Amino acid sequence: MSNITQSSKLRALGVGVGAGLAGILVSLVLVFAVVLGIRFLGIQLSAVATILLALFLNQYVSFGGVAFAYLRIRGLSLDYIGVRIPSLRDLLVAFGGFLAAFGLVIVASIVIQALGTQTAPNSTAQMAQETPEILLVLIPASFLIIGPGEEILFRGIVQRRLREAFSPAPAIVIAAALFAAIHFLALSGPSAARLNTIAILFLPSLVFGVTYEYTDNIVVPALIHGAYDATLFSLLYIFIIYGPSIEPSAAVLL
Repeated sequence: MSNITQSSKLRALGVGVGAGLAGILVSLVLVFAVVLGIRFLGIQLSAVATILLALFLNQYVSFGGVAFAYLRIRGLSLDYIGVRIPSLRDLLVAFGGFLAAFGLVIVASIVIQALGTQTAPNSTAQMAQETPEILLVLIPASFLIIGPGEEILFRGIVQRRLREAFSPAPAIVIAAALFAAIHFLALSGPSAARLNTIAILFLPSLVFGVTYEYTDNIVVPALIHGAYDATLFSLLYIFIIYGPSIEPSAAVLL
């Protein structure tokens, strides 16, 4: 790492962050274009179909597309990301990472509430209030679409590119900060409340990055991410169906 120049670090930072932002930009443009096309054709989609279409466009086409375009441009294979069947050790790390991610979020949420500050509601949680059945789709989608799609881009490409020029700590932190920050658009409410939520989301994102660095296997953070989201969706569904009421802010971390 001593031979890495300042310009190399700046280049890695620009390319890594740029790849993450490119994924978001492609997603926004693509979803906007598809929505316009659907409306122009007069097609009516159910809430579940809308969610599935959005996930496919966001995670597979946009995030996955940018990730694989990056690999192709650089002449790299999937070995660069680190894709392999998880070993028993990897699965144990994934389980520990899931507990750590969830534990950190619970502690952070308690601190936020104790300080009397607000968090911002998530658009998915708000939609689920009216159409709870979408959560039953999002639970398996967390493992099959959301976790893999987001981790391939933000850990497999962004964090990995940063690691070419930075030591583990800054690479993990920068990738985690970018990942948490992109959720700003999915939140509603005052900016201060959104920033509080992003600060909380930063914590599980750190766990994703640390476990990726430790195992060098993208499947591990994808599993943790999927399990984390699936648990939140499951709890939200239980609260909506069986609970007397739920505050929208209770599911801001989705």
